[in-house]
Amino acid sequence: MTDLPLVTARLAKRAAEHDRDATFPHEGIELVHEHGLLTATVGARYGGDGAGLARTVDILTALGAGDPAVALVTAMTLFTHAAQARQPSWPEPYYAALLASSGTGPALVNALRVEPELGTPARGGLPATVARRDGDEWVLTGHKIFSTGAVALSWLLVWARTDEDEPRTGSFLVRGGSPGVRIEPTWDHLGLRASRSDDVLLDGVRVPLDATAGLTAPSPDARDAAGMAWNSLGLTALYLGVADAALEWLVRFLHERVPTSLGKPLATLPRFQTAVGEISARLTSAHVLVRALAAEADSGSFEHASIGKLVGTRAAIESVQEAVALVGNNALTRRNPLERHLRDVLCARIHTPQDDIILAAAGRSALSRHHDKETTS
Repeated sequence: MTDLPLVTARLAKRAAEHDRDATFPHEGIELVHEHGLLTATVGARYGGDGAGLARTVDILTALGAGDPAVALVTAMTLFTHAAQARQPSWPEPYYAALLASSGTGPALVNALRVEPELGTPARGGLPATVARRDGDEWVLTGHKIFSTGAVALSWLLVWARTDEDEPRTGSFLVRGGSPGVRIEPTWDHLGLRASRSDDVLLDGVRVPLDATAGLTAPSPDARDAAGMAWNSLGLTALYLGVADAALEWLVRFLHERVPTSLGKPLATLPRFQTAVGEISARLTSAHVLVRALAAEADSGSFEHASIGKLVGTRAAIESVQEAVALVGNNALTRRNPLERHLRDVLCARIHTPQDDIILAAAGRSALSRHHDKETTS
């Protein structure tokens, strides 16, 4: 079993440096690979450990506490392997190639879906990225944004539509560094700066005709409940890890800070003890909920996963914000990590599904249940 606290500590040593310079944490990804975490979710049928969502939540919590940019990049690859284990969609030769390269070094994968005009596809619409058939190849042209880890990806899963009379959509498997793939260094973000979620431009990128995954006619009813649960709870775990790191720093600060007017550490004051207790209780509750829902997902139940994201990310954000309020100016000083934790944890709000979607769905479900009870009583 990997020593996750050790990995957290080693990642944390360079997290501030990469955040400050907005440089990709290659050595952090190497560390994750060396500990077998990057391929933890490879299915048993492929010779992997087949880690479920509950184990993945533990991994991403630990990585998020050390360097959330490393955690986010790792999450994308873990989710890809987990999806292949659940329901294979990669053609066998291509997935075998991914596994082979994973044996010699980090092999990162990410699904590139977001576009400048479309925004997130979770809210509907077809991609502007087009795949045109040319003999025994597809030729891809398009523009993807917010492409996490773009500079280091071994495989890009490019969501596109075909130019057929009746378009199909799916992922086209593009090797990193393929001719026609250009990375635009556009990522200049408040948080997760080292994730290098840059733009990817595809100009006549050629892939073999069979290098596709899930290429089908668009369906508004298509819904991958398992994939949504992994995304919701896995990424929530990452941000709870950030909040854990913030709480750890806060506790250390309160023990070390001894105002001359007080003559003893701030940690001895009831006001700070109560405040830390509030943060600890909030985070403990969120961790328990997310882990429990991850275990439910592993058993095939995904009903409340998005609620877990809502509750968990709110708990993470509120906890870090409260830590900042307690500390004051020292919290917003760049030499202290709390300022970085605040910027990073705020990124929890942008991941799919967003809060308004979650709450609307929860409201419809509750209203429907109440109505059904009224009509049958």
